[in-house]
Amino acid sequence: MANAISKFRKYIDTLDEVYKISSVTSVLDGNNRLVRMGANANEIIIPKMSMDGLADYSRENGYVSGDVTLTNETVVFNYERGRSFTVDAMDNEETAGVAFGQLSSEFIRTKAAPEIDAFRFAQYAGIDGITSVSANLATAAETLEALIAAQNSMDENEVPMESRILFITPTLYNGVMNIDTTKSKAVLDSFCQIVRVPQSRFYTAIELYDGASSGEETGHFAKASGAADINFMVIEKSAAIQYQKHLVSKVVTPEENQLSDAWKFFYRSYGIADVYENKVCGVYVHKKA
Repeated sequence: MANAISKFRKYIDTLDEVYKISSVTSVLDGNNRLVRMGANANEIIIPKMSMDGLADYSRENGYVSGDVTLTNETVVFNYERGRSFTVDAMDNEETAGVAFGQLSSEFIRTKAAPEIDAFRFAQYAGIDGITSVSANLATAAETLEALIAAQNSMDENEVPMESRILFITPTLYNGVMNIDTTKSKAVLDSFCQIVRVPQSRFYTAIELYDGASSGEETGHFAKASGAADINFMVIEKSAAIQYQKHLVSKVVTPEENQLSDAWKFFYRSYGIADVYENKVCGVYVHKKA
């Protein structure tokens, strides 16, 4: 069945593309160049650098020596979810492959990507040290002023301007766009990218259903008790520790399946959403009161 498995792997390779179209947080995916695996399989090691500032220069003794410290921070993957799927055996491998590809892409678009986004936003919103503001935005003018306040806060904290991404609900974004003034355009243009996030995946905390307990059989997620709706979030891209792996870890052929004449597919999502300790100023959350 080697050829059949190879055909399925061809569809597995397209899963990341589906995810990037469906997920609104994929723009924050990090560069793996400086990251390496830790001693344990669920860890990654991230380099951190600190250094001394300027000192007085002496015309007699010259420069004052300074220290540069390069340390490694170990962070643990905090998101691991999965599901298995069954597809009846088809007349030929290609037809079965199409069925699997359609099933997988639909699952990622409607279930996996929204949950991954909701998890990430909730994680970032709950990080200690970030800037968090609670207020209701009744008008587009209030939203505009809130965005200006967010920019001012980041400016004062010296957060780089060129990589700030604005995540905002479509309702608030369209409201600001409808003001149609030079001021609103200037504020929106000050962000390097604007991503509209449906309110259904934009909460300060969520509850992940385990898929097995009573009432949680369907899996997925829900807004946590006591959580607030997020109005908008500004994230400087380098502040986020975000790495995600999409993996169908096992494919079982109908011949190997002891329960039915069907292909069995296992989908697993494994990753991390966190913020660098020294870059918490790069996350600004505005939530409903």
